[in-house]
Amino acid sequence: MSTSILFPPYLVRVILSLFSILLIQKVSKSLELALGFGILILGLWAGHSPPAAIQIILNRVLSLDSLFLTLVIVGVIWLSSLLAEAGIMKDLVSSLEKRLSKRWLVAALPAVVGLLPMPAGALFSAPLLDDGDTNKEMDPLQKTRINYWFRHVWEYWWPLYPGVLLAVDITGVPVWKFVLVMFPMFFASTGAGYIFLLSKLSKRNSKTNIGNQKAFLPLIIPTLTVIVVYSGILVFVPSLSEIDKYLPMVIGVLAGIVVLQVQRPLPWDVWKRVIGSKRTVSLALIVLLTRVYGAFIEARLPSGNFLMDQIRAELNEFGIPLLLLIFLIPFISGVTTGITVGYVGASYPVIFRLLGTDPGAGVLFSTIALTHTSGYLGMIFSPIHVCLIVTNEYFKTGLWESLKGLMKPGLFVLGSAALYASTLYLLLPR
Repeated sequence: MSTSILFPPYLVRVILSLFSILLIQKVSKSLELALGFGILILGLWAGHSPPAAIQIILNRVLSLDSLFLTLVIVGVIWLSSLLAEAGIMKDLVSSLEKRLSKRWLVAALPAVVGLLPMPAGALFSAPLLDDGDTNKEMDPLQKTRINYWFRHVWEYWWPLYPGVLLAVDITGVPVWKFVLVMFPMFFASTGAGYIFLLSKLSKRNSKTNIGNQKAFLPLIIPTLTVIVVYSGILVFVPSLSEIDKYLPMVIGVLAGIVVLQVQRPLPWDVWKRVIGSKRTVSLALIVLLTRVYGAFIEARLPSGNFLMDQIRAELNEFGIPLLLLIFLIPFISGVTTGITVGYVGASYPVIFRLLGTDPGAGVLFSTIALTHTSGYLGMIFSPIHVCLIVTNEYFKTGLWESLKGLMKPGLFVLGSAALYASTLYLLLPR
């Protein structure tokens, strides 16, 4: 058997491991099993010996990052469950129902949560959206796609997101300029979501009676607490984030839980039911498995090279034109890492080195627009993106079916980015 068949390019190996996750999840209906097989395929096919693979797994599982990320996930599940038990989620949906059409209601709920850059934040918005479908018009796949898509519409430019801050650092562009350049992609993403995901829904809610309308602000105080505490720690106590990047979010989520308990006290039997939920353990395990997969993506190969460096070298070796590289490198990085920081960290240093030492504004800003959008789309279509995984778990839908319905809005955003980048290139000095 040909060596090239047994050991194809590393890019092909990674893509096949990702497809194996989709396939096994579809057949077995178990995401934990699918992720386990995906890790096994990637680890062994990348050439790691069993002892080396075990060491990579242990290093990731036992790291501070994994500990605090797990605490964030558990805290988010608890907070969302307690909000539901306290009746706040129902009141929030009821309040927004009186102010928004059905279409914008189900988009606004995940979008509002999306302002908070928490891991697996889509899990927080999923029950809100579910409650927002008061007339039960939407099927689980529609809810999955809308929750997942609108949860991320801010991630192009919202400066609270670590990926945006990392992009600003690598490019050397001031925050306000980066925000200004990427802000139009928020409208492109929202427009794509409306055209392809919302337009078939009815405009009216089932509840036409205004009744006693709940004040909106008190209902989002626990969520606002998380945002304010998290942001305050980053600004005023940055040393905490130096201990671990997820620690400020852990503190923010715990603060939100405390505020909720003060605002609407819950009895101990409710707390016991929430804390002992099997769903919490299942989702924490799934998140840990996605982090282990990411560890193999980030690990050095037996040759000593990093996997992503090897993939970049393969792309260059194939003689791919620069413009296509500007799209492919961040897109592939987004698919394989499933997070904004992943595609920014893996692709930006390479892309912006290719531009030379002093690119003009037209070259620089058009490259930012295309690179960030292509990486973002790669992240959105990654089967290991935690938000996709937890949304599918919540609504009991399949990864492949969910992603298939996002192809059209994804292509719309890509076309918008290409047109926008071309305009920047032509209008600004090069």
